[in-house]
Amino acid sequence: MPLSTNPTVCVLGCGTMGRAILSGILDCLKVTTTTTSEVVDTTFAPKNFIACVSGEESGQKITKAFSDNVKVLIGNNVEGVNTADIVILCTKPQVAKNILTEKGMAEALEKKLIVSILAGVTISQLKEWLPSSTRVIRAMPNTPCMIREGMTVLSCPMDCSTDDKSFCTWVFSTLGRVRILDEKHLDAVTGLSGSGPAFACVVLEALADGGVMMGLPREVALELAAQAIQGAARMVLKTGKHPAEIKDSVTTPAGCTIAGLLTMEDGKIRSTLARTIQEATQVASTLGNVQSKK
Repeated sequence: MPLSTNPTVCVLGCGTMGRAILSGILDCLKVTTTTTSEVVDTTFAPKNFIACVSGEESGQKITKAFSDNVKVLIGNNVEGVNTADIVILCTKPQVAKNILTEKGMAEALEKKLIVSILAGVTISQLKEWLPSSTRVIRAMPNTPCMIREGMTVLSCPMDCSTDDKSFCTWVFSTLGRVRILDEKHLDAVTGLSGSGPAFACVVLEALADGGVMMGLPREVALELAAQAIQGAARMVLKTGKHPAEIKDSVTTPAGCTIAGLLTMEDGKIRSTLARTIQEATQVASTLGNVQSKK
């Protein structure tokens, strides 16, 4: 089934990540309509947005953040899905089955595209809970999508249409970078990219603590540490250089950088961070299993 031009999108379960996605899309659309400095293909740009949440507090947060740009439905998932052309599934993994199989949901999802950002829940699992006519794509974005500096990895079934793939690529490219990978990689993507910002913030905080220990004001130390990490990351992305090459370029003989690097090696920081991703990936691979308990 061809995708509707300028479709209505329903975000089902609009927590932190759902709000980040809405924020990125709406911000991009605002830029597109107010300036010609950024050229964006708006063929698949949504025209209406619906956010389905379970509680009044969540609804108030969305209304405060997006005003009249997003219609909020509290405790009425079926109505939101029925009105939409495309559903972005942002619930917690453990409640997804109950939501997708509630009364009236199957009819509401007929012949529609559902984009799931649920960690650990596979395309085959989703298809078990959905009508056969519902198309499925998995996406793993991360929270920097909120400021259009995100990283999203998409996984599309073999029978995925060009329109569906184009829509998902368009949506998540408004939030940052997009890459398409086989589904077998998504647990590792979740551990590295999905959880990565939290791990990076721990490193950032630790660097800032070191600056404070050496006499810098807290706000200055945080700014310097954040800019150092952001700058190094952008150098890797923009130049294509290996991180080791950038590291070596600032490591002079008998200098302060090599002294600091050896201290990091004493603390086994490389293996600790690598094992961190390994552990996060292993946990991500089990998140879909809780469905069997429902």
